[in-house]
Amino acid sequence: MPRLQSVKAFIILMFPMYFGFFAETALMGKAPQATTPEQPGLVMQEFVYNEAPFPSCHASTIAETPEGLVCAFFGGTAEKNRDVEIWLSRNTGAGWSAPVSVADGIQDANHRWPCWNPVLFQTKPGTLLLFYKVGPNPSEWWGMLKISHDHGKTWSKATRLPDGFVGPVKNKPFLLSDGTLLCPASTEHDGWQLQMEWTPDLGKTWHRTGPLNDGHKVGAIQPSVLRYGDRLQILCRSRRLGKIVEAWSDDNGRSWSEVTATSLPNPNSGTDAVTLKDGRSLLVYNPTTKGRSPLHVAISSDGKNWKTGLVLENQKGEYSYPAVIQTADGKVHITYTWKRELIKHVVLDPAKLNLKEIN
Repeated sequence: MPRLQSVKAFIILMFPMYFGFFAETALMGKAPQATTPEQPGLVMQEFVYNEAPFPSCHASTIAETPEGLVCAFFGGTAEKNRDVEIWLSRNTGAGWSAPVSVADGIQDANHRWPCWNPVLFQTKPGTLLLFYKVGPNPSEWWGMLKISHDHGKTWSKATRLPDGFVGPVKNKPFLLSDGTLLCPASTEHDGWQLQMEWTPDLGKTWHRTGPLNDGHKVGAIQPSVLRYGDRLQILCRSRRLGKIVEAWSDDNGRSWSEVTATSLPNPNSGTDAVTLKDGRSLLVYNPTTKGRSPLHVAISSDGKNWKTGLVLENQKGEYSYPAVIQTADGKVHITYTWKRELIKHVVLDPAKLNLKEIN
């Protein structure tokens, strides 16, 4: 065969292989498969989905059911747009299912509002709760609730929470020993104000505190609840102070101390935290006063002194709005927004984290 024809034949033979390689590499660059990273305590990281019928997503939440993990988030053309719905994926051990819509903001044939901030919570009796918000913006939205009795496969009709209640506004509820569900809430119609809501019967009846802070002097929203012995702590996003803010309760959340700044920086971005089985607290946050990168994990034994445990992200971009739980096997599962394009899922072993002083 002449040399030129041989070269042409080689190119024709190899082109599909190279094309396939680069196509696969490009896809994996956007949404890589599960990997085991180098950092101590970091077990696995992956994306919840590779493709979806929406370009933008945000505000994920995660829960463990008897059948596995469930993750929800809002997705649509962009936050605040009326096509934004609540989407959900399940992982029963064979990877995440394709996202499906489980809630929208359609009111009637002529009216539709965006959905916001889903919050999943698995109750001990086996009921999976899905709280979310519907409305034109955070100052006018209202709380909604759906219930699943089959681990997230199917859902009840949506019910609207009573006026003045929004439910857990971003982060998961905290189950008290008497069965009361303590829901960390906040409102934005009169500045940024924290309030604590609770329901003793899984959403049938509701109670709440008054505002915990001045919404204009100390603007704070989106609390997480932590326990230290008989005391509860909330950690919250701050609008003005450039710090995560906190308050403490000695009566299971019925009353709270003054809301004050911690030493931890906050760029006006959501955080989440969980009380671990060993009594320590684990916080996921952006340790900066500007932007939403990096994203770190921190550990504390007393709610006052924190150490860095792990760096989740440190590249340019937005890595934000984490949700965190500890599953029955002791592992910690974190989901968060990845550049508003995908939801990332990370698994940690908290016993193996290499703790370092925060600079």
